[in-house]
Order: sequence, then structure tokens, then C-alpha cells
Amino acid sequence: MEYFVQQVINGVTLGSIYGLIAIGYTMVYGIIGMINFAHGDIFMIGAFTALIAFLVLVAVGVSVVPLALLLVLLVAMALTALYGWAVECIAYRPLRNSTRLAPLISAIGMSIVLQNFVQVAQGARVKPLPPLVHGGYTLFEGNDFAVRLSNIQIIIVAATFALMVGFSLLVARTRLGRNMRACEQDLKMAALVGIDVDRTISLTFVLGAALAAVAGLMFLLYYGVVDFFIGFLAGVKAFTAAVLGGIGSLPGALLGGLVLGLVESFWAAYADAAYKDVAAYAISRDFKLQLALNNAFGKDYETAWYFNQPGRNYMLTLRYQPAQ
Repeated sequence: MEYFVQQVINGVTLGSIYGLIAIGYTMVYGIIGMINFAHGDIFMIGAFTALIAFLVLVAVGVSVVPLALLLVLLVAMALTALYGWAVECIAYRPLRNSTRLAPLISAIGMSIVLQNFVQVAQGARVKPLPPLVHGGYTLFEGNDFAVRLSNIQIIIVAATFALMVGFSLLVARTRLGRNMRACEQDLKMAALVGIDVDRTISLTFVLGAALAAVAGLMFLLYYGVVDFFIGFLAGVKAFTAAVLGGIGSLPGALLGGLVLGLVESFWAAYADAAYKDVAAYAISRDFKLQLALNNAFGKDYETAWYFNQPGRNYMLTLRYQPAQ
């Protein structure tokens, strides 16, 4: 029982990081209907920016950890937001009126560019960071095993839920949120009624990148290492979480991330840890789970199966719309 509870804690912590990245995916998809496959590498940029900012602060004599972390967070969010804005301007805006495949290819190309840029600029070796947040709580003990809840795990989970609630309120109750929802419904009609579509889309990318920077800092503090390739794997998993929870729904993206984190944690603990990524991707194809999560947040669900026979190809599409 103690080991099970510890894996729940670990899974919720990991899922919170995936959820933060997935929220950025779902925000961009909700407004322009396209997947920003460079978002995982924006997360990686945020982690590296946080690491560099912390080293600079230590070099100039800022040694108070809470103050240093606050300054690192602000710097990482600001600089990573600029990267998000640049991705939108370079990879998406020129192709907004083209076929749906062109921006997808452009985003994948931008992902490769960011990966190689960081690899060349920072090197391919893993960059470590000593633990900054110490301490924790022993919840209970039994069978020579103690269930621990560390302070960094509390910070990660609390920050994730606070940001999810904050961004949900932003989308629901602010002028920018109304503009986002209008652009999600119809870009042309939103422009006709006076909404600055370019500015709204750019701000959506900026906000999503800022969230990715927070996730990058949390990843850095939790694991203590970063490299240029973490963005690809985390980005694919976060995209899986967004799809699992109903892409376009902020709470759904977070819930999908939590499910993915728990699956990984339990698989690594009770099965073969080498196949935890396989288990995480396999759960995304669970139709009943996707249907339940999408229905919980009122999202449409669509899936497709492909059948190939000599000379013929078939596609069976199933679409579900929850009752209003």
C-alpha cells in the first residue's frame, strides 16, 4: 500500500508537468485548429533559459533561493515567450491561409531548428543543476517503506493547478479570452467584428510559451538535468495528453497529463521501466478512456480506423458529440 501511494504522488507530479505543456498545445489548437509541434522544444528552451538565468544570478551574487527562483521564473517566461512569438511569426503566420499540411511541416521544421540550435549553442552533453528546493514530509511508514512528499512536488502540483485555474478564468472572463473564443469559432467573422486576429493569435502563442517555460523550470528543479532532446519526448507525451483529455479543453489537457503521468509511474514501478513510454502512448488509443474524458469536458470526439486491401483503402470514422 505504501509503495502504491508513493507512485500516485510521483505520477501526479509528472502528470502536472505534462499537463502544463499540454495546455499550451490545446490553447493553440483551440484558436487556429493546428498543432504546434515546436511547442515541446519551446519547453526545452524554457528549461535551458532557466538554467542559464540561475547561473547568471549566482555569478552576480544572488544567493537567496526564493528570490533567485522568482527572478529565474520571470526571465524564463519572458524570453521563452519571445521564442513562442517568433515561432508564430515565422512558422505559422505566413502559412495561415495555405493548406493544413503546410503549417504542420513548417512547425516540424521549426522544432528541428530549435533542437539543433540548442545543441550547437549549449552542447550535446547533459547539463546538471544541484538541488535547490530541499525538504519534505513523511506521510506514513510501513513495511520498511516511507511515503515521502517533497517540497518540490508540492510546488509543482500547486503551481500547475493554480495556472490551470488562472488561464481558465482568463479564457472565460477577460477580453482577450473572448477574442480567443471568437477566433476559435470563425477567424474571418472575428476580424469583421473588429478583433485583431493577428494580435490574438500571437498572444495565444506567447501565453502557451510562457506556460512551457514554467514547465521547463519545474522539470529542471525536479530532475536536476536538461539536454537538447528533452523537448521532443516531453512534447509528444504532452500532445498525447492533450488529445486524451480532449484537445481544446484546458482542464481536459491537465487531466490527460495526470492520466499519462500515473500510467508511466505505475508501469515503471510494477512492470518494465524500459517500456513506460510505450505504455503511455498505448493508453492514448484507449477509445473508452478518450470517450469518458472528452464527455467529461463536453468535447467532440472523433477517431478513425484504416483498412488496406489490394487495390482499395477504407477508412471508418466514428464521431461522438456529447449531449448539450
